[in-house]
Amino acid sequence: MATGLGSGYSPVAPGTAGSLVGLALFWLLHHLSLAGQAVTTALVFAVGVAAAARVARRLGIEDPGLVVADEVVGMWVSLLGVPLTGVTAAAGFVLFRVFDVFKPYPARDLERLPGGWGIMCDDVMAGIYANLLLRAGLLAWPMQ
Repeated sequence: MATGLGSGYSPVAPGTAGSLVGLALFWLLHHLSLAGQAVTTALVFAVGVAAAARVARRLGIEDPGLVVADEVVGMWVSLLGVPLTGVTAAAGFVLFRVFDVFKPYPARDLERLPGGWGIMCDDVMAGIYANLLLRAGLLAWPMQ
């Protein structure tokens, strides 16, 4: 779970690999209602907090690069309730990665939370920013 189905072991850009796995998994879930998507995301978030904390403790590293459950969940948050098409999926992916890398306030501060919370919550915040910007884009440029 913590390694995003093994994508965290990618020798190049494990966070991006984890985000791609998150996108692929969300594509399988997008048929669910918004409530179903939210509940599934919350459950995976909870498991991710525990799994990330466990791996970090075992490795003795505060935020191990191979833990990408945070990218999976953050990617899901970026697409929650958004009509999923190739365009919105690509835009959500790019927006999420940008916000995840640059971590605008308060995302960077959330990294300081203890254990798995700090590993997971900054990416959830990046996903929220991506979701809001994606929704704004859809309002400005509606898709027919």
